[in-house]
Amino acid sequence: MMMRILGALGLAGVSLSVASPLVVAHRGASAEAPENTLPAFELAWQQGAGAVEGDFRMTSDGVVVCIHDADTQRVTGRKLVVKDSTWEQLQQLEIVGPVAPDDRPVGIPSARQVFATVPVGKRVVVEIKCGPEIVPALMGDLEAAGLADDQVVVIAFDAEVVAAVKRAAPVITAHWLLRFERNWLGRSKPSVKSVLATLKEIGADGCSAKSAGLKESIVREVRQAGYQFHVWTEDDPARAQQLAEWGVQSITTNVPATMVGALADGEAARLDH
Repeated sequence: MMMRILGALGLAGVSLSVASPLVVAHRGASAEAPENTLPAFELAWQQGAGAVEGDFRMTSDGVVVCIHDADTQRVTGRKLVVKDSTWEQLQQLEIVGPVAPDDRPVGIPSARQVFATVPVGKRVVVEIKCGPEIVPALMGDLEAAGLADDQVVVIAFDAEVVAAVKRAAPVITAHWLLRFERNWLGRSKPSVKSVLATLKEIGADGCSAKSAGLKESIVREVRQAGYQFHVWTEDDPARAQQLAEWGVQSITTNVPATMVGALADGEAARLDH
């Protein structure tokens, strides 16, 4: 099963042949619809995204919900702390910004509602925004959704969360999120050596790094070590073309329609040459 997953993402071997990266809609089509809502995910599918990415936390009564922040103030105008609130309480809130919804009320969706939007052949990228305690409930929601193993990717900044996912479900792809920055000598930090050590320790399938600060040598070194390499969050088509040439396997973006078109044009141009 794992080889099928890796093959779908271009890593059955370690060839770095250039292919158009998968377009992942960041919190759905979040430049045009309220982030992490069903309308945002539905719009992303309509715009041709290969996957949607959402942020997930757990309520006080054990329901996995889709929201980025630890509380609801920014997106609803009312402050409820997600981990201290019940699913019923959160259902009473309506999204008010920063991108205005259309004429229908929009609320905070559950994970099961989000997973139900995923079409056959598409993927959902689940960013866990809390700790490992969410993993059993999340696994239950994924099983209930009936998604194939290769339709699901779990990501987290917390390395222990990634490790917990791999222990619970080794067949599910899981990536460690990180940022590369430059130290006073102009060298990237963290070092690629330390990143590879962490990926091995936690059993991750690869990493997903912030586009800013990323260098081609980092992408190539990680991929040559046999790991997947993905990028977030990039909205500039020219930079996306560069990342594609470097061999990244997916690009998370707020503007999936723009990115789908730009990467398709770039792939066509490469094939012409």
